[in-house]
Amino acid sequence: MPLRTPGSDAAYRQTNGGRPSNGGPLTNGGPPTNGRSTTQRSFGQPEPQDPRFKPLYPGQAWPTEQPQYRPTYVPPPPADWHVQQARSYTAEPPKVNRIVAIAGLIALIIGVIAGAGAATAVVALGNRGSAPIADQPNPPVGTGTDPKIRTGSVSAVAATLLPSVVQLKVDGSDNSEATGSGFVIDNVGHILTNNHVVAAAANGGSIQVSTNGNKTATARLVGRSPAYDLAVVQVVGLDAPSVQFGQSDQAVVGQDVVAIGSPLGLAGTVTSGIISAKNRPVTTGDDTGQASSYISALQTDAAINPGNSGGPLVDMNARVIGVNSAIATVPGSGEGQSGSIGLGFAIPIDQARRTAQQLIANGKASYPVIGASVDMSFEGGGRVSAVTANSPAARAGLRVGDVITAINNEPVDSAEVLIVAIRTHQPGESVLLAYERGGRSRTVNLKLAQQIG
Repeated sequence: MPLRTPGSDAAYRQTNGGRPSNGGPLTNGGPPTNGRSTTQRSFGQPEPQDPRFKPLYPGQAWPTEQPQYRPTYVPPPPADWHVQQARSYTAEPPKVNRIVAIAGLIALIIGVIAGAGAATAVVALGNRGSAPIADQPNPPVGTGTDPKIRTGSVSAVAATLLPSVVQLKVDGSDNSEATGSGFVIDNVGHILTNNHVVAAAANGGSIQVSTNGNKTATARLVGRSPAYDLAVVQVVGLDAPSVQFGQSDQAVVGQDVVAIGSPLGLAGTVTSGIISAKNRPVTTGDDTGQASSYISALQTDAAINPGNSGGPLVDMNARVIGVNSAIATVPGSGEGQSGSIGLGFAIPIDQARRTAQQLIANGKASYPVIGASVDMSFEGGGRVSAVTANSPAARAGLRVGDVITAINNEPVDSAEVLIVAIRTHQPGESVLLAYERGGRSRTVNLKLAQQIG
């Protein structure tokens, strides 16, 4: 048989299942077949396909085995898989941070409302690929505006009162010295202070006054009252404003107060605290006997030290409600150890004002008396030790040995309390006294007399 033309594939082609239509032998002389290509995988009957198999993509090969212990068959991706999935691997633009978006929106709204103004919001959160934000200049340090003084604050009270408070330096004729404080009470230079501050100059000496503006002048003693531990001095032409008086009887326990003075020579010192108590019976001054200073004081925890004496105790409206006069000390402490322990006492301004008016008008002041002496060592009331003839006590029938237990229904448990209670009144007023005699309680009304001091 002649050879085929080179390049022909006739020897490899099959027609009619590889056999002639008449069942003759192969045209290429090969062995007879059953009509199936020898290139197929199986010879004989076709292998049954698993009806559960579903191709995931056209042309996927049929798996020959699927053991139960192997995981579900995962076919390889199609040839164009990298094209189909390229989109999912494309870098997405960065998402705008929600906080940045909100900040920008707020800035836009502010800019619209502000009109001609400008609103800028800069939020740096991660800076995800954006250009670096330029460093902002640091805010100036120590060049801000002065803080406003809040009305009713300690600073506001101090600003109002400091120009009216002065420091007193006293030189006595006996070479004694004293320092204290005072405050201007009118427009002609009268200054109210404590008697024990200026007492050294009562019989000669000098009183120097220094204002908050460091101006110094010599003052004259107008008058003093040892009974109330008050005094008035005057500097003509003093360049300092006068204070405003409040009402000490309207003060309440717990209210805020400010004390101003020159403790230990430190002029213009301001301290603050509260009213700790009212109507405290306090004895001050250096005099002895009935002429000693007995006051129904305002107690405060504002720091008061030696040198504060005579300075003002003021409320938060910058109104004077007391004259700082005394402090309590720890029993047994030496003179050099005395100082504030949170127990300071001030003369109520209601009493101080009346006394100051008397001193300015007459150079003297009066105080009320009942015309009887009491035993200062007796406890449990005011036991009468002597009765002055033709005095209110004598006319009321009081006798030596009577124990006064109340005045105007207020209990009296010591001689000091009785004297303080009497001096809260004015001469000419009537008071109701309760007393005991021979175990029996009695009451009597008497009209208070006056005494100069």
